[in-house]
Amino acid sequence: METVARTLARVDVGQVRVFCCDGAQDHGELPVHALPAANRLKALRQALAAYRPDVIEFHQQTEQAVALAPRFPDAAVTLYRHNAVKPPRHVVDRWRYERRYGRMDGLIFVSEAARRDFLKAFPRLEAKAFAVPNPIDVDLWRAPVDEREPLIAFAGRAMPEKGVDLICAALPGVLERHPDWRAVLMLNDWDRHAAWAAPHVAPLERFGERVSVLKSAPLAEVRAVMRRAAIALTPSVWAEPLGLTALEAHAAGAALISSGRGGLREASGPHAVYVDALTAEGLGAAMDGLIADPARRLALARAAQAHVAHAHSPEPRAAQLHGLREQLVRTKRSRGQPQGPSF
Repeated sequence: METVARTLARVDVGQVRVFCCDGAQDHGELPVHALPAANRLKALRQALAAYRPDVIEFHQQTEQAVALAPRFPDAAVTLYRHNAVKPPRHVVDRWRYERRYGRMDGLIFVSEAARRDFLKAFPRLEAKAFAVPNPIDVDLWRAPVDEREPLIAFAGRAMPEKGVDLICAALPGVLERHPDWRAVLMLNDWDRHAAWAAPHVAPLERFGERVSVLKSAPLAEVRAVMRRAAIALTPSVWAEPLGLTALEAHAAGAALISSGRGGLREASGPHAVYVDALTAEGLGAAMDGLIADPARRLALARAAQAHVAHAHSPEPRAAQLHGLREQLVRTKRSRGQPQGPSF
């Protein structure tokens, strides 16, 4: 989420101000207003009142958005959702959450798939729901696609939804059939999910240095591994809102094997190997296929890298978001509520 927000803001630095928690580092050239930990909501309200923006865009913070929206009736208030919205459990849930989301002038999702899933639960909010897919700064990830190491890489949270158990079940057979290949699993949020993940990872210990498990690795280390890997995996068993790790793998130059669920097909287009029958056997067969066909692997990686550079670069995504903001401001002004020129 932070990476996406930074990437979008950097393209439009002159018109965006970022309000974030005090203690966040490396703002670069972004205009940032840091908020104290104590009384943060009050401090944010005061800072926004002084700034008087046309658009207030809350990234992920639903409670903040709902609490502050009534305080700024002249601004177009949007909620930018980076993950899936849990469906209501019952009628009362649906009524409560529909009221909360209905207070927003716009609801922004990171893929059309995520937007459609939201509207299955809240169809009456269709006019307020929009999709702006995640951008990626390809130059930060890009590496030559040829002469890659015989390396299979996965980066994601160490949880069932990401298909970690399937990877751990598929890898032994693949590594036995291809003794010159290695694997790196970069498992985020390890401390939270270790009780579930550790038993699945443990059988890979017999491969020694051929399998590396990096627990909660920093982004720079993830990037370095992906720039060397010949094959990357995103076998998510749930509907990914978009799948930023898929974009990162493409940008880095790895050939991708994907479940295609949720927004993953929007992320990759035709430039991934999709495993529709998502089992350890199916995942292993997909890895075997790419290992056995280096020409196909190279062509897939090269086309995918070009695809994300064209379709998911920051400039068109920021322009799309800027156009949406202007649309929401015009709608607000049409109700007789003019404001200034800042976002």
